[in-house]
Amino acid sequence: MSAPLLPPVDGGLRLVVFDWDGTLMDSPLRIVHCLQRAAAVVGLEVRDAAALRNIIGLGVDAAVRELYPEADARLVHRFATAYRLCYLEGDDAPPTPLYPGVAPLLDWLEARGVLLAVATSKSRRGLDQALETTGLGARFVATATGDEHPSKPHPAMLEHVMERAGVERTRTRMVGDSVYDLQMARHAGVPAVAVTHGVHSSDRLRAEAPLGLPADLEALLEIFRQAECATE
Repeated sequence: MSAPLLPPVDGGLRLVVFDWDGTLMDSPLRIVHCLQRAAAVVGLEVRDAAALRNIIGLGVDAAVRELYPEADARLVHRFATAYRLCYLEGDDAPPTPLYPGVAPLLDWLEARGVLLAVATSKSRRGLDQALETTGLGARFVATATGDEHPSKPHPAMLEHVMERAGVERTRTRMVGDSVYDLQMARHAGVPAVAVTHGVHSSDRLRAEAPLGLPADLEALLEIFRQAECATE
């Protein structure tokens, strides 16, 4: 039997960890654009959008190795450098707004004393830039990035934010949009929820047995509200 969305009353939900790209920020179009641009810059075959969306959620180096198994370490580094330059500074790259419902969801959780954290495959520079431009930086008690930890689905970054927050896994929930988020959570022993507005299909996410499959963050908030009413 799977864990409940909200832990039992005697423990209570204490920490919610969010993925960033495709979960809180609508950035997949920009990621695909910059992956294609980077491939062209370093002389690799440009993959189509479907192949690129498939690997979103992995760290950049791991994604390059998945897409181009023949690439050596030097080529992987050149690709990653070109990608990050495009993503962070590219004037012609698609914009990256927050998804609707971010603020109400975070407000609802914080009002109940729940701590918030981020575990993302973005670089530290990329996440810090995103937190500054969105004004969300002060919301999160801990963050972990793909250039500081092994790539998802390794559990290291999720374990890091739980340790920083001082919260045990039984009182933690992970929210993501890719199978890599859900696999990371499983490896860390943390129940997870998958939003389906991101990069991976509902069927693919469902195969990882998440606690729920809300269509977006507004639906996720409603699931949390219903779970709270059920425990009262």
